[in-house]
Amino acid sequence: MTTPFPQRPGDDSGAVPPPGCPAHALGTGLPTAPYTGPAADTRPRPAVERVNGVAPGGLRRLYGPEAEHDPMGLYERLRAEHGAVAPVLLHGDLPAWLVLGHSENLHVTRTPSQFSRDSRRWRALHDGTAPPDHPLAPIFTWQPICVFADGGDHERLRGAVTDSIGRIDHRGVRRYINRYSNRLVNEFCRDGKADLVAAFAEHLPMMVMAQIIGAPEEYSERLVAAARDMIKGTATANESNAYVMDVLTRLVKRRRTAPEEDFATWLTEHPAALTDDEVSQHLRLVLIAAYETTANLIANVLRMVLTDPRFRAQLSGGHMTLPEAVEQTLWDEPPFTTILGRWAVGDTELGGQSIKAGDALVVGIAAANADPVVRPDLSASMQGNRSHLAFSGGPHECPGQDIGRAIADTGIDALLLRLPDLQLAVEEDELRWSGALMSRQLVELPVTFAPRPPQDVTVPPNAVMPPPRPRWQVDSPPPAAAPPAAPGAELPPAAPVAPVTPASPVDLVASGEAGGAGGAGAGGTATVPVDTERPTGTSAPGRAWRAVVRWWRGY
Repeated sequence: MTTPFPQRPGDDSGAVPPPGCPAHALGTGLPTAPYTGPAADTRPRPAVERVNGVAPGGLRRLYGPEAEHDPMGLYERLRAEHGAVAPVLLHGDLPAWLVLGHSENLHVTRTPSQFSRDSRRWRALHDGTAPPDHPLAPIFTWQPICVFADGGDHERLRGAVTDSIGRIDHRGVRRYINRYSNRLVNEFCRDGKADLVAAFAEHLPMMVMAQIIGAPEEYSERLVAAARDMIKGTATANESNAYVMDVLTRLVKRRRTAPEEDFATWLTEHPAALTDDEVSQHLRLVLIAAYETTANLIANVLRMVLTDPRFRAQLSGGHMTLPEAVEQTLWDEPPFTTILGRWAVGDTELGGQSIKAGDALVVGIAAANADPVVRPDLSASMQGNRSHLAFSGGPHECPGQDIGRAIADTGIDALLLRLPDLQLAVEEDELRWSGALMSRQLVELPVTFAPRPPQDVTVPPNAVMPPPRPRWQVDSPPPAAAPPAAPGAELPPAAPVAPVTPASPVDLVASGEAGGAGGAGAGGTATVPVDTERPTGTSAPGRAWRAVVRWWRGY
């Protein structure tokens, strides 16, 4: 068993109050809404030795160069040193437990009676080591949202989110994804080169999510930058959080007076009777979580397509579909590498480690997906296997994961359809990554391709209306004249005469009485008109294609 933390977690001094306790709920000075004060803590702190991410006492940090440049290597070193659960340090050297094992992560996420999502249980909040202006405050500060609730409160809030997500028209969303994907491709398709992270992966999810929540007019470069900045633990994370909350608060006020068919309206009208603050907070949760995970997922799938010949060959050869490629990427490169957090309700044991009440635990998604117990061969295909933890698990499993999958596979499909000759513009080992506590992102993904003209974003990619099919006409040469009978020869018996019926569309017109284009005179050809009741100006394929275009445009 690994030696527990010298002081915390594991310090039994001071009981942690239960969530919602009237005597302690506000006693820590922690605001019940996201902190919007100074962006960085200016109080003097003791200098801390930093050697290969190891702090004094031998604990490894989940931040800094080692964690940012090689997180998977760090996870494997921790697994080798401590087993399925390892003691680590968060920003500011706050102690926590990183859960590395697949089954251990499932136990933590599925057992809220032991491991709560209520951050007010965290010992670091009560002893002052995690101040309100901490860089990770937007992540761990308690807010009136379902991810920080358990039991009945969680059911009420999560029910409103789940029911509202269930009202989303997935077919309509896919049409928006296609339109926005082609709009983004139009911006660089003439250049013959692009950075698919900055020009595509970082923008498509926000464009779609802004449409879903009901604020497409709020989509901007600043909103994209703020969404990414919030979860990185930077000095400006709190400012970014304040900007996003201002956008969403204004949206909620508009929807209270002018409802629309969108996610924000459905939350405000839900029978759970969410307050304006609760609606705003859940809009932020859905917007940021869906954006960050999907932007990373798109970039990771595209990188695998461009760098792994087997991956691309399976896609182009029909041995793998894009949804299957997305699932494989969720195993190998999950959008979130970790999630903070869970907090121990009482003293317990997990993975051979002694966990004390009030200890913080970090769900290790990427480490669990690579657990040798469930995945001894990392190069093996995981097609058809959805037991990864890319979207967490238990009662707090991501409710909007199917929307994220749809944005990724539909957007990438539209991109590859427009630019099938994409090639990586640099060597694979030249790609750069940016690491944070919860995610690891590609900095850029430069590609080259043959320049192409823009396309109309209101019709399917590469769609061309087919020419109307000409009416079918069957021409036959005139029958050869019978040779004259020899004198005295016996004539053959006459053929029986068929009863005469009114003319029909399939009658062979063999006399000059019909004349014109519809028949043939003497020595002419026989014409078979087909379906003469159908208007000649509109063919069946043409009408069907127009129906497809109307469906694509949404009306």
